[in-house]
Amino acid sequence: MKKYILFDHDGVLVDTEYWYYQAGARALADIGFAQDRDQYLRDMTRGQATWAQARAAGIDEQTISRQREVRNRYYQEYLRTEAIEIEGVVETLAELSGHVRMAIVTTSKRADFEIIHEKRQITHFMEFILAREDYERAKPHPEPYLAGLERFGATREEALVVEDSARGLDSAVAAGIDCVVVHNDFTATHDLSQATYRIDTLSQLKGIILNGT
Repeated sequence: MKKYILFDHDGVLVDTEYWYYQAGARALADIGFAQDRDQYLRDMTRGQATWAQARAAGIDEQTISRQREVRNRYYQEYLRTEAIEIEGVVETLAELSGHVRMAIVTTSKRADFEIIHEKRQITHFMEFILAREDYERAKPHPEPYLAGLERFGATREEALVVEDSARGLDSAVAAGIDCVVVHNDFTATHDLSQATYRIDTLSQLKGIILNGT
């Protein structure tokens, strides 16, 4: 049985992927640029996202830098006002907490993460959180998950990653860690064929951990 679980955060524990996209699209719309969602999803798999299309269209870096701050404000607004809970997450974590040690490895900035969890119970089950500021190279590079293994003092064989996107899956695979991909409508078009397991809801993770199925 696996002893350690490294959870991705956005799209796995909270339903924020769409709102991050929407905040960026809104910031770009403010300067008259319409972002293509399908291209955004393709860029996302390569570790790019909001600004790739804008750069390709010739929007200058000063404007992008300014609109990035606008995007961040919009995103935090959504985090405070939109329903981002995923049904069954807290109950699943509570059940798993008696069997495995758990942590979060996320590309979220710590400021956003703290807003999300001001009034939620998820972090109580986690031994540590690795946010974007805690490592140099982001997913799909393996560094975030390797840092998680090191923090636990765990081997690759003892750990399991839970992800929802190709970028995160690629990070886990590059780190040599088995990966469960949980369905997320926003990332459903990603190539997730390298996943060790595919599940529809996080509650199904209990069967993998407790029964090996």
